[in-house]
Amino acid sequence: MTETELLKRRNKLLGKAAPLFYDEPLHIVRGEGVWLFDADGKRYLDAYNNVPVVGHCNPKVVEALSRQAAQLNIHTRYLHENVVNYAERLTATFDTSLDMAFFTCTGSEANELALRIARMTTGAKGIICSNCTYHGNTAAVDELSTMFTGGRSSSPTVRTVPFPDLYRPLNGLQGDALIDAYVAEVAKAIESLKAAGVGFAGLLFCPIFANEGLPSAPPAYVQKVARLVRDAGGLLIFDEVQSGFARTGRMWGQDLVGVVPDIVTMGKPMGNGHPIGAVVSRADIVNAFRERVMYFNTFGGNPVSCAAGLAVLEVIQEERLVEHVAQVGEHTLKGLRELQQRHEVIGDVRGTGLFFGIELVLDRERKLPAGDLAKRVVNLMKDRGVLISRLGPNDNVLKVRPPLPFTTEHADQFINTLNDCLATL
Repeated sequence: MTETELLKRRNKLLGKAAPLFYDEPLHIVRGEGVWLFDADGKRYLDAYNNVPVVGHCNPKVVEALSRQAAQLNIHTRYLHENVVNYAERLTATFDTSLDMAFFTCTGSEANELALRIARMTTGAKGIICSNCTYHGNTAAVDELSTMFTGGRSSSPTVRTVPFPDLYRPLNGLQGDALIDAYVAEVAKAIESLKAAGVGFAGLLFCPIFANEGLPSAPPAYVQKVARLVRDAGGLLIFDEVQSGFARTGRMWGQDLVGVVPDIVTMGKPMGNGHPIGAVVSRADIVNAFRERVMYFNTFGGNPVSCAAGLAVLEVIQEERLVEHVAQVGEHTLKGLRELQQRHEVIGDVRGTGLFFGIELVLDRERKLPAGDLAKRVVNLMKDRGVLISRLGPNDNVLKVRPPLPFTTEHADQFINTLNDCLATL
């Protein structure tokens, strides 16, 4: 079947608006490590996908999945060692205060459950998020998906605040004055929720502000926000779907900002492609919620999912991927900043570990976003065998987030291809 025929069938069954990457969509049929292969056998360096966090079709994960699937898979209301073993291994990667877990099938479910827990714990309804974020596709978390709604939410129980952007700072401020101005926006949102009579239940942030374009948010900002949230009686929720599992050169994004949240959510990379998500929190919060709610999830925490999750944690530990990511990330960031010196269109380069944002602008002085150019770069990179994406409020930030086995050689291939594409365009 040709790609044209396949696309026609897809459009008929799923709808023409069902999203696909690239102007000419790829028909991917196989993956291995950091590589993807299309139906014609062409190989692509995957510098985008964080779902296969330990590499496409990682042999250890595949073996664990296959072994457990051949033995048993069932819903989650029987005893099974896998779920207990996985919960122990997973919670051990966090601060000791975060010692209990719920398992779900997706990050969307995890974030919805986190909101439910926060609202029941506090007795309030109001939630704060950033003005350019995404936390999932259920009805509850869609109210927080401000990257698709111009930075605002239509929900009376949600308030949005400007994310801490140092490249385009609020009111042109700098240093401590800028941090305090962003924190003041959170304080205003809290007061707005209280004045509206819905109260303040909590704040949901990605600790590295991934969807916002990876701004270089100072740890002091997150620390001040955490104190403000707790002083106001709310819970601090960190969405670690993108920032977790060694992505930043630390196990969790929260490790970079020096803040332990009340609730953590996770998803995408947990099972290296097998659907699994989770909420981790303190025992007092979890037990109080469970005493009031008979929460269960048919497939969240099933034996096969937990086998995959355990295998992912084992690969991260055995292959020392936290240290590997930190080293390769430093090499990559250095190369990207050298590229910035050669191309005026690169206004800013930021990131940590193996997660980078490369902001393209039409004019460095005025910082005019180059969204159309970013789209062209993404498509030309694909044509030349390297897969990336774009994000940010103006869709002008190149998004680079490869599987963690990415090496310095892979990084050099990515950088050289990006250099050639920018020179061409």
